[in-house]
Amino acid sequence: MKCSRKGMIAIALLAGCCSVHAAGGGGGGGAGGGDEISGAKSADPIIQSARDAIAKEDWDAAQATLQNGLVANSNNADYHNLYAYSIRKSPKPSMEVVFTHYAEALRIDPRHRGAHEYLGEAYLQIGNLAKAKEQLAALDKLCFFGCEEYDDLKHSIAAFESAQPLKSAQLKTPSW
Repeated sequence: MKCSRKGMIAIALLAGCCSVHAAGGGGGGGAGGGDEISGAKSADPIIQSARDAIAKEDWDAAQATLQNGLVANSNNADYHNLYAYSIRKSPKPSMEVVFTHYAEALRIDPRHRGAHEYLGEAYLQIGNLAKAKEQLAALDKLCFFGCEEYDDLKHSIAAFESAQPLKSAQLKTPSW
């Protein structure tokens, strides 16, 4: 079978995109491009220490570690993202602080998939489905061939929606 030069270039580009995506490209770079909470070891001792604390659900230790990291490097999107995550998961989260740090992570790295996912989950935590869906749409654009962050947020949104009463159906029900 003969392939035109344009066809061969298109196949080569597609193959290159697939290999970059499979290697973790297209995300936020560093530990922030993917799932920061995974069991994979990080070269960054702050991230690794925070992951270890998060795995134990030791939110105070994770927050202290990440605060120290932010003092040393306030321009680290991963630190802001995991700091917000550790606050959000704690028993009495300050959602104002959570949103501030997710916003900072996305200011530093607008393509940070983990921050988009977790920001969407934070919006669900306060009941703002529309804003959560905005983060899902952002992930849809970032994850050309799909990604775990998109799938996780989509699942969280579906669970949220199934748990909510059908308000629109209640409004249309006659009150005889």
